[in-house]
Amino acid sequence: MEHITFLVAVVIITALAFDFTNGFHDTANAMATSIATGALRPRVAVAISAVLNFAGAFLSVKVASTISGGIVNEKAGVHPAVIFAALVGAILWNLLTWLRGLPSSSSHALYGGLIGATLVGAGLHAVNFTTVVTKILLPAVASPIVAGLAAWGATKAAYLITRRAGERTATKGFRTGQIFSSSLVSLAHGTNDAQKTMGIITLTLVSVGALPKHSLPPVWVIAAAGLAIALGTFSGGWRIIRSMGKGLTDVQAPQGFSAEVATTAVILTSSHMGYGLSTTQVVSGGIMGAGLGGPKGEVHWSMARRMVYTWGLTLPAAAAVAGGAAFVADQGTWGVVLIGAVLVAGSAAMWRLSRRTPVTAHNVNDVTPVPAPTTAVAPTPTPASTTVAA
Repeated sequence: MEHITFLVAVVIITALAFDFTNGFHDTANAMATSIATGALRPRVAVAISAVLNFAGAFLSVKVASTISGGIVNEKAGVHPAVIFAALVGAILWNLLTWLRGLPSSSSHALYGGLIGATLVGAGLHAVNFTTVVTKILLPAVASPIVAGLAAWGATKAAYLITRRAGERTATKGFRTGQIFSSSLVSLAHGTNDAQKTMGIITLTLVSVGALPKHSLPPVWVIAAAGLAIALGTFSGGWRIIRSMGKGLTDVQAPQGFSAEVATTAVILTSSHMGYGLSTTQVVSGGIMGAGLGGPKGEVHWSMARRMVYTWGLTLPAAAAVAGGAAFVADQGTWGVVLIGAVLVAGSAAMWRLSRRTPVTAHNVNDVTPVPAPTTAVAPTPTPASTTVAA
């Protein structure tokens, strides 16, 4: 009994650690465009986002229910060691993509980790594949497209409405609007992403009998998850903010406002319906739609391709890592300790690597120049001097 209690405590702490990484990994979802356009100073932006992420955690628990009683079968032998392995896979993938500055989905990392660990630790029958398809995979495909189309239309409308206003006046107005629109994205983000950790902790408590099956998250779980994601948000996540704000397109204030409004509508609608979508993918789709809807119609497709490849890899990669972790953790206490040590060592290694090229609030809007081609060019021959006869 003491072993189970200790393992449950370890899982809860690890779940909150994942929620922290979710916060700094996905801060870009809400604030990247506002920071890129100068509507908000970087530190002010993440502070506002942190407060509203915390508040958003209390608005709904439908996504948490999808996690705790939808993706996996509560009666199929899912136990704390399996959930711990799922979190290890999700955290390591989150940190790797953060290190590379790639806006991957923390949500899909968690889903992949949970699916992979459950398949290894509890069996094929323990995963509800119908829920995985309808509540995760289909929204993953549809949500960035819907957000992109909505942002494209909103951007066209924004430029059309303000075409007679001076550029300076329009920019100032949209920057003011971005303060509110980006705040709404943060609130929506809290209603969707914070709930995923609530669902994991609730599933853990149900698996050991501390809560009855199909329970909603207790208030202390909601508060703890909201606080963890808020603290992670406040810490920054500057690498991905740079990629989202400057890597996809040269965002101007009307485009930023349009992308944020479209994103908020998609996320809040999905949260209400219990879809565990990726807010990262929604925001990315919104930014690309806004970029195409702007005067230049420009998107940096090389960055977009890297992002899409990462989205496709996230769920299976996290599932593979979590499946391996579940196999080791199922061997007993020593397996859990070993996996915990791997998690700590891997996290520390990626943090040290990030210090070699730090991205902070001071250089988050700097765009790394593309290196010049290294093709050798033959030197121009010096003309021979001409001798003039005396």
